[in-house]
Amino acid sequence: MDTQDHILIVDDDADIRDLLGDYLGKNGYRTSAAADGKAMWAALARGKVDLIVLDLMLPGEDGLTLCRKLRGEADTPVIMLTSLGEETDRIVGLEMGADDYLSKPFSPRELVARIKSVLRRARSLPRNLRADEASEIAFAGWRLLTGPRHLVSAKGVVTSLSGGEYQMLRILLSHPNHVLSRDQLMVLSKGHEADPMDRSIDIQISRLRHRLQDDPSDPKIIKTVRGEGYLLAVPVEVKR
Repeated sequence: MDTQDHILIVDDDADIRDLLGDYLGKNGYRTSAAADGKAMWAALARGKVDLIVLDLMLPGEDGLTLCRKLRGEADTPVIMLTSLGEETDRIVGLEMGADDYLSKPFSPRELVARIKSVLRRARSLPRNLRADEASEIAFAGWRLLTGPRHLVSAKGVVTSLSGGEYQMLRILLSHPNHVLSRDQLMVLSKGHEADPMDRSIDIQISRLRHRLQDDPSDPKIIKTVRGEGYLLAVPVEVKR
């Protein structure tokens, strides 16, 4: 059985595809490459992919569009590659469902570190909330189905979550009525402390509030505790 993680590199620069493919291969990963969105979908259709390295600027559909469409179909982790200084695009990339981003130029070694971190946090959910032990988590009239990673409203409306949204919600659900600081959320979700300029935690919280129809001006489910962090302020019921 092949136990290597399969990484799909989506970049229109052949030199970058070859460089990353060689480097990741030497570091124990199996890789595939695609030059555009059409080739990406074809690669995904051929078999399981554990993580996608997705360039923002692509011919045809760009990385943001592809990431948004991907999130409607799968929860495969995505690391977005952006050009240095494109802060707005990085933020939008996270909003579209990317799990992490890396600014060009970057070292292949840094990419490997990010890949390991993203894969680790995707597989390191609290034991009592892992998919094999909790089929459904109920809270505030909502249900989180852990198998398909869907959020279901009281009216039965089903919403797919991005990998980052799902991970953040699972962390909050595993610590109900407990204040978690941004640093704690960053460590639990990304494996490292927060950079003062990193807005990814706030973006994920904002996206979850939107999904949960939780008024950001007066949230009832995910509350902001000024100067401390965020609090899931509702009871949680785990169903197996």
